[in-house]
Amino acid sequence: MTSKIYALCDFETLEKKGISLEQFLAILKDLDIGYIQYRDKLSDIQTQKLNLLYLKQNTNIPIIVNDKFELLDIVDGLHLGQEDIDNLQKNIFKLQTRELVFKLLRKRYPNKIFGLSTHNEIEILEANNLPLDYIGLGAYRATNTKDVKNILGDKISYLAKMSTHPVGAIGGVKIDDKIENISYNVIGSGLLNL
Repeated sequence: MTSKIYALCDFETLEKKGISLEQFLAILKDLDIGYIQYRDKLSDIQTQKLNLLYLKQNTNIPIIVNDKFELLDIVDGLHLGQEDIDNLQKNIFKLQTRELVFKLLRKRYPNKIFGLSTHNEIEILEANNLPLDYIGLGAYRATNTKDVKNILGDKISYLAKMSTHPVGAIGGVKIDDKIENISYNVIGSGLLNL
């Protein structure tokens, strides 16, 4: 079974390469895309909203925002890293556990998609107890776009099997990678070189 593609739309990378959102969507046109995750660490919130609305209006693929809880109302879902969930738990919602954070999110946004990045057995087992739609697991390989200390390599298939949620392989993943127990090949800059 071939994995679907989970496309990373990193706005900073698009700008560096001179690729518009329109061109990005054109790249995805003939691929089997499950989700698009929009990541933007530089633009102001208004620019991010405009970009997200553009994506929503120009594709039927679910749009997931990376880290930005405050943009959840205008997208289909939210992906959080381990640090992001800690921030929501302690500083935004002021709740005792991560489980309560996701239960609250699920109650407030019952039709949204929620994902969480994981890197090891403990984080996967914890994620199994959360009301998630998928987990990201990585890094599969070293990558030029992010400094990663923990490379999973072939161990990723074993770890993915531990998850009760669909798993997206993150980090240096290529379109044609066939990784056992993986539902999504999460690909960012690799899409821009097609």
